[in-house]
Amino acid sequence: MVTVAPDVVSIAGPVDLPLTGEQDVQAACGIMHVNGRSAGRPKPLGFDYVSAVAAELAELGLAALKLAQARDIPLRTVSTSLAQAALLAVSQYLAAATADEAEEPLVPGWPAFRSTEGVRFEIEALDPLVWNHFWTELGAGVADVSRGWRPFLHRFATAACPLPPALHELLATQPITRIEDTGRRVGMTVVRVAEHAIDHLPPFALSGSVSGGPGRAEGPLPLSGLVVVESCRRVQGPMAGHLLRLLGADVIRVEPPGGDPLRWVPPMAGETSARFRALNTGKQAVEIDLASPVGRRHLLDLVADADVFLHNWAPGKAERWSLRARDLSRVQPNIVYAYASGWGDELGPNPPLGTDFAVQAYAGVPPSPMTIVDVFGGIVCAHGIVAALASGASHVGSSLLSAACRLNARSHTRCAAPRTVPVCDDLAVLAADQRFARALIHDVCTLVASPWEFAS
Repeated sequence: MVTVAPDVVSIAGPVDLPLTGEQDVQAACGIMHVNGRSAGRPKPLGFDYVSAVAAELAELGLAALKLAQARDIPLRTVSTSLAQAALLAVSQYLAAATADEAEEPLVPGWPAFRSTEGVRFEIEALDPLVWNHFWTELGAGVADVSRGWRPFLHRFATAACPLPPALHELLATQPITRIEDTGRRVGMTVVRVAEHAIDHLPPFALSGSVSGGPGRAEGPLPLSGLVVVESCRRVQGPMAGHLLRLLGADVIRVEPPGGDPLRWVPPMAGETSARFRALNTGKQAVEIDLASPVGRRHLLDLVADADVFLHNWAPGKAERWSLRARDLSRVQPNIVYAYASGWGDELGPNPPLGTDFAVQAYAGVPPSPMTIVDVFGGIVCAHGIVAALASGASHVGSSLLSAACRLNARSHTRCAAPRTVPVCDDLAVLAADQRFARALIHDVCTLVASPWEFAS
């Protein structure tokens, strides 16, 4: 259990339920329900994740409060709660459960890969050709490989992944060295599960300095009047931008021509993916082709009037595009440049794919089919950005791996309070429950309100 000041972090917050601790919050707020989808029954996380998220949100809120006071914004207190932290963690699943379009029926299952020696490992691919080549080289049947791709690709969204049993059985006959060699040859990420959790990295690193920080604000929130340009995909970066918007910033989201493909991933809420809405509602979107010189000049024009630039591009892309921190500082000397990566510098300049489940395995985080590291990584990144704005730093580096280390460091003790409330088994029912009304926003789907309350 994470120890936090009771005047900053409560248990239930705006949720009108008699919650007594971590297990109650995981049960009532949907964490056990989502975490158990792969098993076909509610299942608690293997550590006090909600307490860790709430503690990070509290520290981020306090950093934002310090920034507000430096900007002469009359705020004196901030509070959050375990319940608000839990709802933020399930926000994408909650939005999907309340969309206009029904979700596909979920089938339990989750890949727990082991080699013939019993070595546990995780694999990752975002390209169907890589997936096909990997399994074909190992001798898998074409039908099994084809059936496995879709649930594997969508496991981030569904928290379930029912792969054909033949794929598990095949890997269990292979030495780990052959699996790793095949992965390297075809581009499949293969990461062994750590025997011990690692926690040696700081959550974020600040460096450099700006000549002038954010000035006085006309607005009620800590980041009111500040502009963030965000060029991010998936969860980690968009979550960071989402939190900065909830703290008052105007967020301009840079998307490729035609828009981010994740906008159209079912289930749909109106004309936009419900899951996409959960992290991107309220942001201004602009389509830019960053692969073209004209597009990169357009981005620099946006940055010239911004306070923060945030991206989570693949390693080396900022260098190839000449959009490094020093490049942007030429058009905006006071820009805070934030990079939210997968691995940071830990695995060198050409790391494997740095996605949630690969990082969970490498860092030894108690495994979950939820995107627990992605969500926490977004909070850590936003915390670093607010800390940079408050301190005058010009560069923020964070990663999923640094977030995983932070999770592990916050998870050395457990809350002893037993569960005393029923387990939520339907997020749509939770969304309609009036006891959650003050923590939720009902639009074309159900969204989670700000996890903080600021007061003068």
